Amino acid sequence: MDASSDRELPSTQEDLEIRAVSAERLTFFGDAVVAIALTLLALELPVPEGSTNSEMWHSATSHRDSYLAFMISFVVIAAHWRAHHRVFRHVTATNSRLTSFTMYWLLTLVITPFATDVIGGHGAFQFRFVFYAVVQSAACLLFLLMVREIPRDGLARPGTAPEIFSRSIHRAGMVALGFLISIPVSLVTRWAYVCWIVVPLVDSVIDARKGRTARQSSQD
Repeated sequence: MDASSDRELPSTQEDLEIRAVSAERLTFFGDAVVAIALTLLALELPVPEGSTNSEMWHSATSHRDSYLAFMISFVVIAAHWRAHHRVFRHVTATNSRLTSFTMYWLLTLVITPFATDVIGGHGAFQFRFVFYAVVQSAACLLFLLMVREIPRDGLARPGTAPEIFSRSIHRAGMVALGFLISIPVSLVTRWAYVCWIVVPLVDSVIDARKGRTARQSSQD
């Protein structure tokens, strides 16, 4: 009886170690892909040309849409990475669904530099805008599926607060909503970009007010 238990224990411990290494490798791979996406983003920046200060300035201002698109995409990719880091530091195992969702999510991040070139171009505003918004919506929704899978299959470290996952799901959902709402708005106005900021911002304000109300109620 005891000998049988001793034989099973190393197998169980080995399985846990393999699952932990798998989770670390998936996290490190994600970090590497994000770094590559940011590098590709910078490599696509147009370089101002000219032999005089005036020509250089004119060339730089003519590329302002590309530079703005770069800054937007840098913030977007950085936000994706921060959200990923916030969640995956608690992950100690993986399964096939989480791995698949992660691969598809990373695909959207690698596509983002190309989408940045598209949205930074001239003409056909609606097509360019919708393409970019669809890519980012897909990234947010895939991240949402990734986060939902972690507590669902017990892939997180024991004792991890459930609020970590519920908050991340909520945030990803609201960001996705901002991108999705901007798609029909872009058919009416070029100011559809504002939706990407306003929707998450309004949600943050509402969430903060709820938090203050809850604290006041607990104190009373």
